[in-house]
Amino acid sequence: MKIIQLENIFKIYGSGETEVKALNNVNLIINEGEYCSIMGPSGSGKSTAMNIIGCLDRPTFGSYYLDNVDVAQMNDKALAHIRNKKLGFVFQQFHLLSQLTALENVMLPMAYAGINAQERRDRATEALIKVGLEKRLNNKPTQLSGGQQQRVAIARAIVNRPVVLLADEPTGALDSRTTQEVMDIFSELNASGITVVMVTHEPDVARQTQRIVWFRDGEVVHSHLTPADLSHMAVS
Repeated sequence: MKIIQLENIFKIYGSGETEVKALNNVNLIINEGEYCSIMGPSGSGKSTAMNIIGCLDRPTFGSYYLDNVDVAQMNDKALAHIRNKKLGFVFQQFHLLSQLTALENVMLPMAYAGINAQERRDRATEALIKVGLEKRLNNKPTQLSGGQQQRVAIARAIVNRPVVLLADEPTGALDSRTTQEVMDIFSELNASGITVVMVTHEPDVARQTQRIVWFRDGEVVHSHLTPADLSHMAVS
């Protein structure tokens, strides 16, 4: 089943001589349960596409169906509701609140969703156990390593049981060993049925996903590269 469908998406900045097409007639389908990475050189449009997929921005033209609902031109309030209900976000920077414990950080999105306090605590504990931090529930971010902080961020992203988990350069601030630990968690989450879409510039990270989408000059130039393709061909 299609979970993400971009149809004839344009994102245009400026006008006349200063017009820039950040996205130029992009069409992309990602199915439920896929583990997909988005790659491309700087300025290729991959981050703009991710912002639209994440309902953080709207296309200038085109339709975007998220879980069969066209969200392309929804207002800010409706988009905020969609983000909270259907999407989980993991970023390069962890964006944890330093004064809160790991458990409290993970509980936070559920407060916005109107979930009662006991269920918030139970679900946050479950999410932290899932990412291997059952012994760190009461630690604050400053008491955690970078990899552990990213695990807290992943737990926070999945606690509202999103239909899609979006990760924007999630290993960019991590060393190679910690990167692998975090990638193993993404693989486990995908194996449990969560659709994962990840922007990365690291081929070694992309090769651990099932499918690679390659952007160049605001367009999708390869929509179904495999890890083997990335290893054996010069992508241009």
